[in-house]
Amino acid sequence: MAVAVARMPAKRVDIVKIQMVKDGSISYPQRFINTPQDAAQLAREFLGEPDREAVIVICLDVKNQPTALNMVSLGTLHNSPVHPREIFKSAVLANSAAIILCHNHPSGIPEPSKDDITVTERLVDAGAILGIHILDHIIIGYNSYASFRERGLM
Repeated sequence: MAVAVARMPAKRVDIVKIQMVKDGSISYPQRFINTPQDAAQLAREFLGEPDREAVIVICLDVKNQPTALNMVSLGTLHNSPVHPREIFKSAVLANSAAIILCHNHPSGIPEPSKDDITVTERLVDAGAILGIHILDHIIIGYNSYASFRERGLM
């Protein structure tokens, strides 16, 4: 005796298009990022002086020319959660060869925390899998910055 099997209705699958939407632009007269100071100046210009911690990604082409800036996270007074998925989303869409991570410390003191170091190590590993090199992680303070690359933290 054969058992009748109920057939489920077909599943609809969305057809999607993924694209980056330009939200504005800023002028960058130097054209290339050659030093952590160059990256810090560009990040400071983009960020302004937020009262909360903000994380941005500077997307770069193969010649270290910035092609896109993306605000990844706007957090609280002392924390801004990040996940590799959000960090690399704009880099993938911008066809980036490399990125520079930047975030501010509203306290004005750009000293890397243990969490900053741990998250950066995790993101460097994720970037290696994706083939997108993280050149540096810059922390912006009042009239100062800290570069993970210069401090030997990456």
